[in-house]
Amino acid sequence: MQGYQQFCGLARALDLIGDRWNLLIVRELLIRERRHTELRSALPGVASNLLTDRLRHLVAAGIVERRQEEGRKAVVYALTPRGADLREPVLGLVRWGAPLMASGPRPGDTVQPQWLALAALALLRDAVVTRPGRVALDADGLDLTVHAEAAGVRVELAREDRPDARVQGPTALVLGLLAGALSARTAAAMGARVQDDAGVLDALLVAAAAGRAA
Repeated sequence: MQGYQQFCGLARALDLIGDRWNLLIVRELLIRERRHTELRSALPGVASNLLTDRLRHLVAAGIVERRQEEGRKAVVYALTPRGADLREPVLGLVRWGAPLMASGPRPGDTVQPQWLALAALALLRDAVVTRPGRVALDADGLDLTVHAEAAGVRVELAREDRPDARVQGPTALVLGLLAGALSARTAAAMGARVQDDAGVLDALLVAAAAGRAA
């Protein structure tokens, strides 16, 4: 792959991760380790041989590693510690790109609920939490839990059976609510179910919007 041949940290980084699909592979592996077939399913449009080539490049660069799945012969791909260091740049790009999605999915866009795991963290993590609690998100059947705590906000791919607030609906609507593009009332009118009797979700969204504007 042709490099930029510039003595610049950004150029050197782009030499490794700037080719098409590379950062999207990193996005998927930031969510969890995956097999080759799982990556193909999560990255519609990528040819199998191109994905193999990109993975080979990322492994050689020390960003991704191949692991033997425990107790099985299958190979999974995971980020190395160096690759995991891309979490902050990726979250920053997700947050930067959020306003570009305010109008919702374009015709032909793929929407996959697991992407919400990174998006929720990127959009909410700067909130100064004044009303701690747990918010359960159900996006197209995928369960996530947002933990709003005095120490900060964290998101996990797990179901919360006794949340302080709950949002259920299509991924695009849930994302629009978290990004501030939709109010809870508008999201509900469009088909989402929003339960927030204690005001935990509302306080979190207000604090997150303030954090993003700061």
